[in-house]
Amino acid sequence: MFATPIRAIAFDLDGTLVDSLPDLSRAANAVRAELGLPALADARVRSFVGDGAAMLMARTILDTPDASVDDSPLQTRARTAFQQHYLATLSTGTQLYPGVHDGLSALAERGLPLACVTNKPMVFTQPLLLVLGLSHYFSLVLGGDSLARKKPDPQPLAHTAQQFGVAPAELLMVGDSSNDILAARAHGSPALAVRSGYTESVAALQADGVIDSIAEIGPLLGS
Repeated sequence: MFATPIRAIAFDLDGTLVDSLPDLSRAANAVRAELGLPALADARVRSFVGDGAAMLMARTILDTPDASVDDSPLQTRARTAFQQHYLATLSTGTQLYPGVHDGLSALAERGLPLACVTNKPMVFTQPLLLVLGLSHYFSLVLGGDSLARKKPDPQPLAHTAQQFGVAPAELLMVGDSSNDILAARAHGSPALAVRSGYTESVAALQADGVIDSIAEIGPLLGS
């Protein structure tokens, strides 16, 4: 399936390995309540996920996908409140997608180095991976604030490839959003899209392939 043998794999987190929408939505609406705003439907919050917590808050409090992050008193207050609310319920409703443990375990048994490359801030990413029992699979974890730039910029994938000592074409990106696929394309890496994620039209992402479960990756790599 891949023109070059895959020697390392990078995974997105939200919408790819875990369904974190219940806890993200709960925390986001708790912030809106503090600001005297009505709650948003989970589907609306879902449409705002993917570019990190700061952007999620900007979009959520303004209720628009076109919001931008700034240091206004309103957004600063919202970001602080979101961190408190989200950390308090980080894994209350968050669940692994089916096949995640089996899939990651099978890939680890092949000796492939695995990375978690997410736009989620590290303050949330590390404890979430730990509480869900995923930390031990990843020899590298990058959050949205780990480097100067985040997905869709290719910098996180370039850093990952450098750390693992592999060429761009040997690093597979697995994700559920345009940020993941665009980062892979810009880096010259192949990409798989996960159907169960937060993007309504997975086919429109134009990844190299679409999978329903992480457990499908191993067989795609061949022997």
